[in-house]
Amino acid sequence: MPQIPESTSSIPVFEEDAYVQKRSVVTGRVQVRTVTDHVPELVQEGLYTESVHISRVPVDREVDVPPEIRAEGDVLIVPVVEEVLIVEKRLVLKEEIHVRRVVSQEQTEVPINLRKQRALIQRSES
Repeated sequence: MPQIPESTSSIPVFEEDAYVQKRSVVTGRVQVRTVTDHVPELVQEGLYTESVHISRVPVDREVDVPPEIRAEGDVLIVPVVEEVLIVEKRLVLKEEIHVRRVVSQEQTEVPINLRKQRALIQRSES
């Protein structure tokens, strides 16, 4: 068998690499805006009113000391005294003022405008 001379040869070996690259692409646009609507509504609420009724009650009674302001139920009694000069000085309770608080309620309707916002979104393709 004949001998094959030894020789060195090289065989190139190739390799491929994958390179991935990303970029942003505009595919569409969105426009958002708010719209304020005025919606009329009727508001009902009870309003309280407080008034005072005053009546004068004649007493004409002698007292030694001025009576204290007092309350009897829902009536505030304010004594009014006067000094009367006779031959001697006496304290006479002339009258009492009775103060009564009266609370009443009245239903009231007031039309008002309430603001409500909503978002409108519009998409446009580019």
